[in-house]
Amino acid sequence: MFLRFNRRFKDGKEHRYWNIVENKRCASGKVVQRQVLYLGEINDAQHEAWCQLIEAFDEGARRHRQLALFPADREVPRHAEGHGVRVRLDAMELHRPRQWGACWLACRLYEQLDLDQFWASRLPDSRKGTQWRHILQTLVCYRLIDPGSEWRLHRQWFEQSAMADLLGADYALAEKNALYRCLDKLLAHKAALFDHLHQRWQDLFGASFEVLLYDLTSTYFESAPPEDEDDKRRYGYSRDKRRDCVQVVIALIVTPEGFPIAYEVLPGNTADCKTLRDMLRKIEAQYGKAQRIWVMDRGIPTEEVLAEMRQADPPISYLVGTPKGRLSKLEKALLGLPWQAVRQGVDVKLLPQEQELYVLAQSHARIHKERAMRRRKLKWLWARLKQISDMEIDREELLMKLGAARAKARAAWRLIDVEVAPDSATFSFALNRQKLRQVRRREGRYLLRTNLCGQEPAQLWQFYIQLVEIEAAFKNLKDDLQLRPIYHQLESRIEAHIFVAFLAYCLHVTLRARLKPLAPGLTPRAVLDKFAAIQMLDVHFPTTDGRTLILSRYTELNADQKLLVKQLKLNLPSQPAPRITAPAKRAPRAA
Repeated sequence: MFLRFNRRFKDGKEHRYWNIVENKRCASGKVVQRQVLYLGEINDAQHEAWCQLIEAFDEGARRHRQLALFPADREVPRHAEGHGVRVRLDAMELHRPRQWGACWLACRLYEQLDLDQFWASRLPDSRKGTQWRHILQTLVCYRLIDPGSEWRLHRQWFEQSAMADLLGADYALAEKNALYRCLDKLLAHKAALFDHLHQRWQDLFGASFEVLLYDLTSTYFESAPPEDEDDKRRYGYSRDKRRDCVQVVIALIVTPEGFPIAYEVLPGNTADCKTLRDMLRKIEAQYGKAQRIWVMDRGIPTEEVLAEMRQADPPISYLVGTPKGRLSKLEKALLGLPWQAVRQGVDVKLLPQEQELYVLAQSHARIHKERAMRRRKLKWLWARLKQISDMEIDREELLMKLGAARAKARAAWRLIDVEVAPDSATFSFALNRQKLRQVRRREGRYLLRTNLCGQEPAQLWQFYIQLVEIEAAFKNLKDDLQLRPIYHQLESRIEAHIFVAFLAYCLHVTLRARLKPLAPGLTPRAVLDKFAAIQMLDVHFPTTDGRTLILSRYTELNADQKLLVKQLKLNLPSQPAPRITAPAKRAPRAA
């Protein structure tokens, strides 16, 4: 890298604009120059009538002062004496490259949700000057940008990021014990945060809360089971396929647009069907009684809870998937009903039953998908059974191979009748055509249940399809924000870890909502990765009097980044003010 300046004549004077550039050799052998940093103007002593001043922080005097910069090969003119500084341009050095762009974007999202103001009064600075609100902001931005443990933030990430520059702080924000102690201060403000977010989603995006999507997931721990019987870490049904680990269950409520409004952390052995009643009470206590529609998957509501929802004042509306067993009971009644098209490729049948309405929906695209999956599995299983039948193996090994084939293709196994000889290592198999016909009739179809008897069929189907939003929320929490596994040992910090992940997801949703009208196919992660390429560097210029002028500069944005900043209606901050070090102290001469 080297310095290059561009000349511009304005008002009869020559201006020099300095840049740091690097050479890039192309495949053709041609060398092109890429601008890395723009440094601005540095004075030329040949024009004594003109003198451009900059304001720099003098670390020796501990105050800001105005300086005029001149190249080392020029004398300081008389009118600039006292504030002129001669800079050795040939000795320029670059120090501390760090990631700036994604940190800046995350901080802007944090401010758009007014989280900085929300936490300002709730997390005041300690008497020792610990800035708890900035520590929390660092934790949330870290979870959004490059998630990992608090130890990794302390040991590695903070130094490689520009969070200190953006928050006007120093390494105290990443002090190890302060990170953990900050977690201890969060949970008391969870209900107030839900109210705050509820209002912000309305103000920013006009969010509606008439329809609520409700679902559960689990997250596991890389730790030993707790001895405390009241601890929420328990063994239970693991959606992460980690039955060997203790876990907690997370119940989440989002709007159809994906805006989260509440969540709860439940013991890891909590059954899905035992969670809905408490969540209904908490939402009513938090936001009051209102006409809401709860959309859930099968397995969450029980008959008793659904009856309570119908009898509530006002009645609580619901739309829920039903187990396939109920479809078998209603199949005869549904056969004679006509199909109604709700959109291209989607048809429904409506079956009123007392105070409820059953909706049988079929999607032609889903029929083709499920049929192709079934054919592929059945074809593989049939070929595998033929292979096993030709093998010369003993009975014990035969049973093991059949068990392995069944485990790999359970759905297809149900369509084949397999009979193993009681006294020999032989078996026979045949396709059960009656079961196959029954499966074909149900492929791509699902049964919904609701007490919204006056709603249009298309609207009911659209409500249920929106459950993909909450599934996407769980996917983002677990994969993109790396909620799992959790290494904390204290239950309060476990819940605080989930709390920070929830806040990071709120930033993720805000960015997604900003992108949706501009470029629906552009994901928040792709945007963060583009901004992460913007670095900040400290440019050191030694002066002729033994000091060092330090300019902290973020790199120039490329075309993609400039377009994103413009479309998201963001304003880039000005480059940080320069600072100049105190003169180096000379060691005393030996006597």
